[in-house]
Amino acid sequence: MTRPESQQVPRSERKPLYVKVVTQPALHGCWSVNISETGIGLIATPRRPSEGPHENEPVEMAFSLPDTGAHVRVHGVVRWRHDTASGGGTVAALGISFGAFDAADGVKLARYLATSHLQVVAAFASDDESRAVRQALDGVATPHFAGTADEVHALLTRGDMAALLVCGQDESRALALVESLAELRAEVDPTGAGPPSDLASRIVYCAPAAPERLVALFNTGRIYRAPGAWPDPDAMREAVLQAGREHGFRTEQWRMALELERNLLRERALAQAPVGGMGRHGEDVGFRSPPMQRVMEMVRLVAPHRVAVLLQGETGTGKEVLARILHRLSGRGDLPLVVQDCGALTETLLESELFGHVKGAFTGAVSDHPGLFVLANGGTIFLDEIENTTPNLQAKLLRVLETGDIRPVGGTQVRHVDVRVVAASNRDLGEEVRTGRFRADLFYRLNSFTIDIPPLRERPEDIPELARSFVEQFNRSLKRSATGVAPDADEVLHGYGWPGNVRELRNVVERAVLLSRPGEMLTRRLLPPALLNNAVPRADPTGDGSLRARLQQVERELIREALERHGGVLRRAAVALGMDPVTLGRRARRHGLWKAE
Repeated sequence: MTRPESQQVPRSERKPLYVKVVTQPALHGCWSVNISETGIGLIATPRRPSEGPHENEPVEMAFSLPDTGAHVRVHGVVRWRHDTASGGGTVAALGISFGAFDAADGVKLARYLATSHLQVVAAFASDDESRAVRQALDGVATPHFAGTADEVHALLTRGDMAALLVCGQDESRALALVESLAELRAEVDPTGAGPPSDLASRIVYCAPAAPERLVALFNTGRIYRAPGAWPDPDAMREAVLQAGREHGFRTEQWRMALELERNLLRERALAQAPVGGMGRHGEDVGFRSPPMQRVMEMVRLVAPHRVAVLLQGETGTGKEVLARILHRLSGRGDLPLVVQDCGALTETLLESELFGHVKGAFTGAVSDHPGLFVLANGGTIFLDEIENTTPNLQAKLLRVLETGDIRPVGGTQVRHVDVRVVAASNRDLGEEVRTGRFRADLFYRLNSFTIDIPPLRERPEDIPELARSFVEQFNRSLKRSATGVAPDADEVLHGYGWPGNVRELRNVVERAVLLSRPGEMLTRRLLPPALLNNAVPRADPTGDGSLRARLQQVERELIREALERHGGVLRRAAVALGMDPVTLGRRARRHGLWKAE
């Protein structure tokens, strides 16, 4: 089965997952960072730049889910990859979108995502303490009890533990565990250069110890918080939740740093490219197809005017490049163009990145940050995947569009900016409004000028010129001397459906140029088998086979069973499922299983 591209969910719904992942093509030292209905984030330490899959290439992954050990095999596509030098080697971060998977594996993933929540290790807890821990964490976290240091280490290296409670009355054993965990870096940071090694900042110490010893442990970063032996259940609950939240926040900060570095490298590459046509998706291309000629007419028409523009089209059609053309033709071309993928960060980090923050606004805010709207003042900001923003953030974006006023996170000062906003989506935002996933007022503000970019399969007249442009581009970058596209290859290019659009064509030409001999035309033998077989990937049009749909089915069945088992009493069913009653009520109503009295 295949997950439709349109069924993506907001990235804020990613769940931490640290397990070893085996990939094909092979990628050395590969571990997962997080997982969602739509995909998985990976980190790895490739031994050479060409190792493993790259952007828009297929990948097969195998890993075990930490709660049950269930083995899962899934196919996907690399949506982005970023390699960076670290410690004399290379660290790669990859974002993978799920594609085809076996039905049984889909059920495993769906059940894991539907039932998993915060996982916590409780070390050395007595029977009474175990009951207290279960009571304190009921409904918000699942405790895993360990009676020995080896059991603690085994649970921590399982890959999904968000916090550690150190309990018991044996002070020496508890302190020895804390000291030993300070050395546990390789297991927490398996690549040696991946996410922050922050195990110590997730330790909640509930065992006895002298006050001066606790102060020393805290000051040296050995523990996160010490609510005291036999703490109040609310204090324990809050400490564990805060430790888990901050751990997730630090992981997102690390991912944000990689994403920003990736964007910077992309900006530099584009700045060095020739100006014109379609940028990196085809510089100096004269579009021959009537659909793209109409698109360019609309771009030239709206570019000089300070109105928001919404670009809609499938993934890979060139929305970012059209945004750059808009910027160049707007009269603001000498001023900044700032690009932000709204699906790459959680709500908190995205708000901070767009509007800035003041020092101390949240954990990790060690200095003031101006934000991208301030950096783009006088120029243009391009907000890609705007459908992934939350309603709260959409309200703030609407205010900027209407007034030009922004206020940094944690700040009180309002600043006025003059920024042209270009937004993009690969979904139908009108439909998102009708289903309640996108604010109508923001949509109407953006929809004042919408440009629909046709997929490549609807404009085959553009393929020859795009291919020619890509050949020239990769001859320069790869130091090759391909002389063009042969007629037999051109016939294949015209007969293919291009589900990945211009981006896929670009990758196909890059591969062919790389494989070509000096002075050779690109013939059909240099094209991938998928093109030669004309095997166009097709999504299930009903979406019934998608991971998202399967997740909804599993969730509905779990809620139905719990309500039946507990006589329709929502609170009891919520306790059984480890959910907040309000959340369970909302989901039960959505599935038509429960109505409020």
